[in-house]
Amino acid sequence: MAQRITIDPITRIEGHLRIDAEVDGGQVTKAWSSGQMWRGIETILKGRDPRDAWLFTQRICGVCTTVHALASVRAVENALKLEIPLNAQYIRNIVMAIHALQDHIVHFYVLSALDWVDVVSALSADPKKTAALANSLSEWPNNSAKRFAAVQGKVKALVESGQLGPFANGYWGHPAMKLPPEANLMAVSHYLESLDYQRKATQALGIISGKNPHIQNLSVGGVTTALNPDSDSALNMERLYWIKQLIQEVRGFIQQVYLPDVVAVGALYKDWLPYGAGVTNYLAVPDMVLNAKATEFDLPGGTIMNGDLGTVKGITSFNDDYFRDNVVENIAHAWYKGDWSKHPYEEDDVPNYTEFQDDGKYSWIKAPRFQGQPMQVGPLSQMLVGYAQGHKPIIENVNNALSLVSSVAGVTVGPEVLHSTLGRHVARAVRASMLGDLALKHWDLLVDNIGKGDLEIFNKPVFPQGEQQGYGIHEAPRGVLSHWVVIQDGKIKNYQCVVPSTWNAGPRDEKGVAGPYEASLLGNPVADAEKPLEVLRTIHSFDPCIACAVHTVDANGVELSKVKAL
Repeated sequence: MAQRITIDPITRIEGHLRIDAEVDGGQVTKAWSSGQMWRGIETILKGRDPRDAWLFTQRICGVCTTVHALASVRAVENALKLEIPLNAQYIRNIVMAIHALQDHIVHFYVLSALDWVDVVSALSADPKKTAALANSLSEWPNNSAKRFAAVQGKVKALVESGQLGPFANGYWGHPAMKLPPEANLMAVSHYLESLDYQRKATQALGIISGKNPHIQNLSVGGVTTALNPDSDSALNMERLYWIKQLIQEVRGFIQQVYLPDVVAVGALYKDWLPYGAGVTNYLAVPDMVLNAKATEFDLPGGTIMNGDLGTVKGITSFNDDYFRDNVVENIAHAWYKGDWSKHPYEEDDVPNYTEFQDDGKYSWIKAPRFQGQPMQVGPLSQMLVGYAQGHKPIIENVNNALSLVSSVAGVTVGPEVLHSTLGRHVARAVRASMLGDLALKHWDLLVDNIGKGDLEIFNKPVFPQGEQQGYGIHEAPRGVLSHWVVIQDGKIKNYQCVVPSTWNAGPRDEKGVAGPYEASLLGNPVADAEKPLEVLRTIHSFDPCIACAVHTVDANGVELSKVKAL
């Protein structure tokens, strides 16, 4: 007889997500994904100046602030058919890349690695063998037996004190935890190191964008980052080289530690490679812009249907009709009034809450569809779309990672293993490695352009009378983000955010077709229904960020509820 599991809230994510799963015979047979808070930011924006929208939409989340700012200014610029100066594109690209580097590091080490790494097991590791394992994967200078022994002593003191701090409440000793002690010690040591490289990335973002979280240097029409190589009150050469140094250090950690760690975890858990594929329709949008018109990019976009790389179709610009005309959202199982499917320009957000209904409405998250199909978004989608299109840097980086996985696992694996829970982690690490290189490339492009005497950063927007529609796209760390705006006589008439975690965490649609979270859990093993570690592994692999998907607001500032997450 099937057993029902309810995990509420899913922890180590941003926002409030509930997952229900039916388990029969040690496997998940049915699943529901439910966002437990209403967003409402679109309602707040109505009637406001479109130039202010990016400042408001950054407040959707405490993590994905930068990405909403970028998508928002692009949406308004798209509505006005406004190009921005080349310097502004490069600065935005550097901001985008730095934010993603920090985000991807946090996701693996802080939010999901502890689903695979048993901290307590690290106490029984041999530091010399740990160093041998780590040095077989990379030449990172901190991979010494002395350092691993010191980390082991620190963890031992935490365990003996009975206060595990950030490592408390894990499923230590769970039967699905299978890494050898040395791999656990290596990962725990790198977890602690990762905290410093998150800080370095955040520092670089603060220098170039004025503040983090909630950057301050964007504007509809460009950026407000004044360029002057010789001025202390502008982005000068001293600050530019400071940013470059920090990016180089973060890139080094990603390429010598993060990527090898993900490869090692993936290879040592090779029995997990068949699990977690779910929806194999993939959607990505182009980013890292190379010209003022936003028609050339360093990272590609497109779609793949049914996991068949031969179906790939490109999304080639910020004005591509293929993307604009094929996105709708459905609310058949979401807590909004009605049961419609609408294009974002036509949507509304009238809340209609009910109790959790298995076959009715059960989530505040809408169900986005592309050509009527659910789509998986995120780094895996971008890597597969690029791979299928023959994007040489992606092919080279993906093949190198798969070759290392094959070497450690002792079996040859190809791109097909990426359709999985572990594939999402590998793709994200590969993307992070590429973004480290691209951040430095666009730093060079910016400095070269400044060297030619071009210091332009802003084109003034003009709002005509009448109605304009526009959309802004951005390949955020969690996947495709799009903002949609309708402007009437210079004011916002309608605004919609279709975010990555909406694509992935959305409920069933009017046809009963499950979203990516729900589909990915089917067939997942569950060794102990009281400790559903395996469910968390697959959900965390998507990098959930539910605050972007849902929000709550009380006009009078009254506390609505208090939640204690264990």
